[in-house]
Amino acid sequence: MTEPPPWPATPPAHGSVVLREFAETDVSLALELGEDPYVPLIGSLPAHPTRQEAEDWVRRQQTRHAEGRGFPFVITVDGTAVGTIGLWLRKLSEGIGILGYSVSPAHRRRGVATDALKAITGFAWTVPGVERIELCIEPWNRSSLRAAEKAGYRRERLLPAHQEIGGVARDMLLYVSP
Repeated sequence: MTEPPPWPATPPAHGSVVLREFAETDVSLALELGEDPYVPLIGSLPAHPTRQEAEDWVRRQQTRHAEGRGFPFVITVDGTAVGTIGLWLRKLSEGIGILGYSVSPAHRRRGVATDALKAITGFAWTVPGVERIELCIEPWNRSSLRAAEKAGYRRERLLPAHQEIGGVARDMLLYVSP
């Protein structure tokens, strides 16, 4: 395994958002996100997780960087954990960084996702080898589409049956960073 790119010395931030590493205290955020009907379909967090499952999920996030998978961050506003965002490096050999994010239902529609995208995008451009940043969003997810566009991302194309979500191959809209 090659050495992963270094963790940022200064936490990425934009507007009211600061991105930080996962901590044991983020179990409550995992429990909250696990109650959302969509979030467990798009990642490794189980739906309606037990405390143990939430703790295990947080521990997995804490190992992702050392494994070379990417940079998982907790989105915070005034020190409160409100969501997650990650820069994933599975296509770094092609020069591509991939973003994914989720915001707790209680903190949506406040510009958090837009600020988090701006924060991680600024950081992503500093990661050696990243020449393009991609983000895939389901066409029905208007809030996420708006957040990406407000963060400066532009829609590139529709990717038919691109990603399996909840056991179904779903169309995704590919967005790219400016």
